[in-house]
Amino acid sequence: MSSHTKGDNTITTKDGVRIFYKDWGTGQPIVFSHGWPLSSDDWDTQMLYFLAKGYRVIAHDRRGHGRSTQTWDGNDMDHYADDLAALTDALDLRDAIHVGHSTGGGEVARYLGRHGSKRVAKAVLIGAVPPVMLKSESNPQGLPMEVFDGIRAGVAGNRAEFYRDITLPFYGYNRPNAKVSEGIRQHWWLQGMAGGIKAHHDCVKAFSETDFTDDLKKIDVPTLVMHGDDDQIVPIADSALLSIKLLKKGTLKVYPGLPHGMCTTHADVINPDLLAFFKD
Repeated sequence: MSSHTKGDNTITTKDGVRIFYKDWGTGQPIVFSHGWPLSSDDWDTQMLYFLAKGYRVIAHDRRGHGRSTQTWDGNDMDHYADDLAALTDALDLRDAIHVGHSTGGGEVARYLGRHGSKRVAKAVLIGAVPPVMLKSESNPQGLPMEVFDGIRAGVAGNRAEFYRDITLPFYGYNRPNAKVSEGIRQHWWLQGMAGGIKAHHDCVKAFSETDFTDDLKKIDVPTLVMHGDDDQIVPIADSALLSIKLLKKGTLKVYPGLPHGMCTTHADVINPDLLAFFKD
């Protein structure tokens, strides 16, 4: 079991990992799961928006990321899902809405697949990695192993430079006439560099090779799948367009021309759409 000290803003998992979280406001809880290699700070814009709309907003730093313990092991989807379950249990959340971006979308899917929906009202997968990213005989549209080996090499070789560079495709800033925000790029870089290199290196395998097919089939709550069709990090054809076929109560919303990091670049579009789904 996990332990939890009120006011400490951390829980300690059964394997001794300290998970940092933010918990603001009252009302129906929204739990946000962030992408690789970021932290709960990536949800700042959403948390402020939904706090003002009368929701309780909660976001944690995944193990090895942000302000949580810089783990050297347990950096896999089962542990991520169990950590999320430990958090929801410690806070005794009920009727919660779970929102996951990218790797966090995988975390939400595995959490529901492993722990069920007794505490959950709805789910949202944004630019999310399910069903599975890696190319194989059974997943011919996936990305080849070389892509993920390249990410691992970037992390191991010159993480600081690699993290700076990846912000360009992440936010679509490498597209013609893109309006680049250096502040957003630096915010991504700061979040990434705060986490542990071993956990980040391991997480590449977790987000690329985990097969969430069975998890998606088990999800029995209304689930919104949001994806930009110009997502250069998690291509839509091998993710959202396949996930929607596996969900019992899924709704797909495709955003023409929007990038992987659309929650940040286009919060003015994404936040009202989330709100409409929550209220529906």
